[in-house]
Amino acid sequence: MKNYVQDGDTLTLTAPYAVASGGGAKIGTNIFGVAAGDVANGANGEFVTEGVFDLTALSTDTGTAGTIWYWDDTNKRVTTTLTSNLKIGVGVNTKASGETTARVRLNAVFG
Repeated sequence: MKNYVQDGDTLTLTAPYAVASGGGAKIGTNIFGVAAGDVANGANGEFVTEGVFDLTALSTDTGTAGTIWYWDDTNKRVTTTLTSNLKIGVGVNTKASGETTARVRLNAVFG
């Protein structure tokens, strides 16, 4: 195909804030990705938009496989709270209260 550009599971995007390798970021209104390396604020970097990742989570949130996870861009972590947060994927295992990471399968669809 002449119009094919790339798979799209990794995108070169401008970081809206400094993001450490493995950290999540909301880019624009509806894109969420995990930084493939450290990316400085305002710099272009590689962000993975598909796959399963252990992401920093609100310690009081709990979930099981299939729980919907959202990105809390203010606190730079995942949460089960929808309010003002971007839906990024679903849990693939159990997250108990007190744990500070959640294993999330990222949505391939934005928004």
